[in-house]
Amino acid sequence: MPLSPRVGLRLCCLALIALLAACGGEPGTKKTEDRTEGWSVEKLYQEARKATLDGGYQEAIDLYEKLEARYPYGVYSQQSLIDVAYAYYKNGDAELAIEAADRFVRLYPLHPNVEYAYYLKGLVHFRREVSILEKWLPQNLAARDMNNARQAFDNFGQLLRSFPDSRYAPDARQRMVYLRNQMAEQDILVARYYMKRGAYLAVAARARHVVETYPRSAFTPEALELMVTAYRILGLEAQASDALRVLNLNYPSHPATERAGKLATVQ
Repeated sequence: MPLSPRVGLRLCCLALIALLAACGGEPGTKKTEDRTEGWSVEKLYQEARKATLDGGYQEAIDLYEKLEARYPYGVYSQQSLIDVAYAYYKNGDAELAIEAADRFVRLYPLHPNVEYAYYLKGLVHFRREVSILEKWLPQNLAARDMNNARQAFDNFGQLLRSFPDSRYAPDARQRMVYLRNQMAEQDILVARYYMKRGAYLAVAARARHVVETYPRSAFTPEALELMVTAYRILGLEAQASDALRVLNLNYPSHPATERAGKLATVQ
């Protein structure tokens, strides 16, 4: 059956489009050249490292990704995976940085740089935590999500447990002190809120959580004071005395100890 002129014209157009596509695109366009075509794995890695050192993180990411795609095996591929995780981090691509670090740990658990992968994950969550903190100030910090703080704390803790002598350990410890205080402070803010509401059992529970979970935080004395106060209001004298004894033993000169001691003398 012969084709109608209209159908024949349509087929000719489709054939022309296919031909143009095969030739590299529409008329008047040029195929984009890839300057990295033919580069060796060493050249790709060196240029990616240079871009990173120069602060060109997106360029570095592109080069590392090309390296992994073209040369998926070998020492350069291994190193590029942890290096691209850092580039993602510096470029503000938090999720991609965590994903790359996790993949590095999963693929190369015995690699000398695996400790850095844990440290980098902690840094990513730490940066998020500080950014959120700045966003909430001067609003009610008790309402903010502490998930990033907990994730960073866990990542740094994993680094210290697995590699206590790591060169990243001192910085990780300092950051954990900061995070411990942040998480303890939020629990104290919540406990104060419960105190205003007269929810004394909730006050005691939240304050006890601070003492047990963050025993070396700057807010431990106030947590013990809140426990003394809440227990006395509830008529739980034995628990109040225990909390006061711990407070006197560990923080004899702290203002919270003095306040709790005065409360204990009130009949």
